[in-house]
Amino acid sequence: MSKSVPAFLQDEVSGSVMSVYSGDFGNLEVKGSIQFAVDYVDSLKELHIFVAQCKDLAAADAKKQRSDPYVKTYLLPDKGKMGKKKTLVVKKTLNPVYNEILRYKIEKEILKTQKLNLSVWHRDTFKRNSFLGEVELDLETWDWDNKQNKQLRWYPLKRKTAPVALEAENRGEMKLALQYVPEPIPDKKLPTTGEVHIWVKECLDLPLLRGSHLNSFVKCIILPDTSRKSRQKTRAVGKTNNPVFNHTMVYDGFRPEDLMEACVELTVWDHHKLTNQFLGGLRIGFGTGKSYGTEVDWMDSTSEEVALWEKMVKSPNTWIEATLPLRMLLIAKISK
Repeated sequence: MSKSVPAFLQDEVSGSVMSVYSGDFGNLEVKGSIQFAVDYVDSLKELHIFVAQCKDLAAADAKKQRSDPYVKTYLLPDKGKMGKKKTLVVKKTLNPVYNEILRYKIEKEILKTQKLNLSVWHRDTFKRNSFLGEVELDLETWDWDNKQNKQLRWYPLKRKTAPVALEAENRGEMKLALQYVPEPIPDKKLPTTGEVHIWVKECLDLPLLRGSHLNSFVKCIILPDTSRKSRQKTRAVGKTNNPVFNHTMVYDGFRPEDLMEACVELTVWDHHKLTNQFLGGLRIGFGTGKSYGTEVDWMDSTSEEVALWEKMVKSPNTWIEATLPLRMLLIAKISK
């Protein structure tokens, strides 16, 4: 790890980002199929996914005609809530056999609002893992009483279509302002550290995923610090898809050079009973794809997000306002 990384971030920069969308999607042809079965065990309140096997997968190693495949699952749309489950890697084969059960502890009523995403990946030790195909089941329309649905079944693997579809949806906008406040030190001409102030004003036209009901709030972390001490959030505002928050969050200890490496992640959530559903978010930084010399998935700011960050850095002690469109994000994994 580079010595230029602040001490409180040393363990964070190389941390992975948890996402159903991370990885290499473009290099391999999607082919083959996967055999699995799903069942809900009422006595345990668990969803069981029995992943049996795959056949005729694409070859990540074209010369030797083989891959090192594994299967990964998420419950959507809130993949960050339940987390990912995955099988072991079966090496050097296009027809891997797993016979593993992946389990999710979840109430059945909540499960009926979810989609199950199973994706097959080639594990590459030295590069990004390669996408081999996916299957998605809508659990809202799934017949849990049909015994045939509990039997093993073959499903053809499909290309990744979710990111395009989700990005195309209108997720609303966030009105906010940012400010960098350098902290002058006595007897020194230049400040050594400073504060980043984030003023979340309001959100506009948030998607109504539960009919007319919405109880939204905003979470904030400044990457690469994914520790819980980095997380701040607003109060929840209910009964409107145009919530006004007027909440300011302050993060300290930023050297001027840290602003080149950091990224503000703001995510909007709908709180309902025991679950939080992701509505959209922003990633505000320089969008370089790197942080402290390490390649990271989360440094993926759009041109509008980059423009806001650049103006803040160039204009210290000044509030820089913007209204930015919310989008689908890779969700950073919060470390303990």
